[in-house]
Amino acid sequence: MNKARYYCPSITVFDEDCNVDIEGCKKHWEFLIEKGISGIIVMGSAGEFWAIPADQKKALIDAAVETINHRVPLIIGTGNHNYKDMIALSNYAIDKGADGIIIVGTTYFAPDAAGIEQYFGKAADQIHGDIYIYNFPGVTGYDVSPQITLNLLRKHKNIVGYKDTVRDMNHTRELLNTVLPEFPEFICFSGYDDNFAHNMLCGGRGGISGLSNLYPEIFAAWVDAANSSDAEAMYKLQRVVNRMCDLYAVHTNFMPMVKKGLQLRGLDINDKCSEPFQRVTDTQTEAIKTIMADVEAMF
Repeated sequence: MNKARYYCPSITVFDEDCNVDIEGCKKHWEFLIEKGISGIIVMGSAGEFWAIPADQKKALIDAAVETINHRVPLIIGTGNHNYKDMIALSNYAIDKGADGIIIVGTTYFAPDAAGIEQYFGKAADQIHGDIYIYNFPGVTGYDVSPQITLNLLRKHKNIVGYKDTVRDMNHTRELLNTVLPEFPEFICFSGYDDNFAHNMLCGGRGGISGLSNLYPEIFAAWVDAANSSDAEAMYKLQRVVNRMCDLYAVHTNFMPMVKKGLQLRGLDINDKCSEPFQRVTDTQTEAIKTIMADVEAMF
């Protein structure tokens, strides 16, 4: 079995005017590292990357590279509707010292298979660092298919990994079965928290999922259990994470829920999210407390 990893798609902490709060982000990164997370994604979906102005994105990259300082791998999300801006930000992140970048495709109009392959292929030609493809068809409206991925890997050595945010593990399994015989070092993560074990059993490397923001130590323990082939611990932690996933039903969008949960854990950060996301209500806060209490008792 491949060595398991669990990367956290870190939230972005904002002030009340929705400007990036660098000091708040640093507190969260330190929390993640202290609790044993395998790696950190900055400006992924959980990081509300679409709401961050270009100058603040660069400031956030600078702070992340300096603060994390290669204690764990740092991957920067550089997805952007503007292709040139995506390329420029990707190379900025690599030049500053990030360990890689992750790209989600453009949204609004879905390209055909040739267009998808061209988009990621041209990006790989122009970005001088490691690239992870972020497949999120529920948001982009299209799938970076196993065959497209294989075609890309045959032409671009700097495409090293893939995040598959799909509910159906059949897709991830097909991807791995298609790619691994020719590219055994290819890194595939699942994008849903509770798919970690299934991903590993299919030949993947683990997960990149939002709830690791809140309980990184639980996901670190899951990684340890997988790497030591401790089936009993894997079973126990699957049940803990299954209960934790009930948090997603508390609020329409999970970023406000996670930020409130972090406050409840004692992290001194603002729970403001980008527009139009609303803070959790008092009733929702009580629901979060109940689920968190159950999770902590089970763990």
